Amino acid sequence: MSNPSAATSLADRGQAPTADVGDLIDAVCDDLITAASETGRTTAVSACVPALYADRIRPGGRLDTWYQDPSLTVTDTHTGQRTPLGLLTGYTATVNDTAFLLDMPAAINAARSALHPDAQWTCAITQGDPTEPNIAASAAGACWLDFEHAGRNTLAGEIANLLWYLLALGGWLVPTYQPDVYRRTLPLHLPQVATPSIEHAELSTRHRRLDLYHRWPTGPGRHTALPRLLARVTTDLGTAVGLPTGRQLHALSPFLTLRILGVIPPQLLTPNDLLLLMAKLAHAQHLTDRTPFTHTEPLSDLLTVEYP
Repeated sequence: MSNPSAATSLADRGQAPTADVGDLIDAVCDDLITAASETGRTTAVSACVPALYADRIRPGGRLDTWYQDPSLTVTDTHTGQRTPLGLLTGYTATVNDTAFLLDMPAAINAARSALHPDAQWTCAITQGDPTEPNIAASAAGACWLDFEHAGRNTLAGEIANLLWYLLALGGWLVPTYQPDVYRRTLPLHLPQVATPSIEHAELSTRHRRLDLYHRWPTGPGRHTALPRLLARVTTDLGTAVGLPTGRQLHALSPFLTLRILGVIPPQLLTPNDLLLLMAKLAHAQHLTDRTPFTHTEPLSDLLTVEYP
C-alpha cells in the first residue's frame, strides 16, 4: 500500500510512474461515485459534517477572524500605502493578461450564501477530507485513512478539497507553511519540486487594480493528476454528484473559496504568496470549464534526487 503524497512526489521527481498517480485519482473518483450511488441524497448543509466548511464560513468564524484583521494588509506598489486585505472590494485583477473581478468580501458572502445551513446540496457518506495524506493506494483501489470528518458530506466539497490539494496545498502550501503535517502523517515526506512564482505584480488602490503575472509549474505527478480529476469532474463524476452540465467547475466555487482562504492562516504567508492566493480567488469567482484556475505548466529541467 502506498500513499499518494509520496507517489505524487516521487512521480514529480521521475522516480515513480505517472500512470500510478492517474490510476489512484480514478480510484478516488470511483469511490465518490459509489458513495453517491449508495448513500447520496439532496440534503441541507446543516445535516452534514460541519468542521471543514460550516464552522469556517459562519459569521464570526475562521474567515471573518482571519480576513477582517486590519493588520493583514497589501501594499500599493506606487504609494507604499498599506491597505487591509479585507477592503479589496471591486478590484480588477488582471492575471496573466486575463481580467477578473477580485472582491474579497463578495467572495466570502457568496460562499456563505451558497453554504447557508438550509442550502441544499448532494451529499453522501464519505471520508470527509480527501487530501493526499488521507488516501493510499492498494491492490483493491483507494484505501481511505483518517476518519475524523467521516459522515454525511457534500460531494462538491469533497471534489473541491481534492482539486485544491492537488493544485496548491499538497505540492506547495502544506510543505512550505505546515511541514509538520507531512512529518507527522507520511513515512516519506519529500520537499516540493515546484513552487508558484510571481514575475510581475502591481497593485493600485487608487485605480482598484491588481496586475499579476505568475507561473504555476507542476511536476509530472501533479501534471497527470489534475487533468485526470478534471476529466472525471466534467463527465461521470460530475453527473453522479449532481453538478450542472457545462458548469461543473462553477458549482465548486463556494467550496474552493473556503479552501483557498480557510486552510493556511494568511498572516503566515509571504506578500507574494498572499497575492498568488488572491489571483486564485479571482479565478474562483469566475470559474468556467475552460478556466485559468486549473492551468499549470510542466516543470522543466527536472532534477532526479535519489532517496534511500
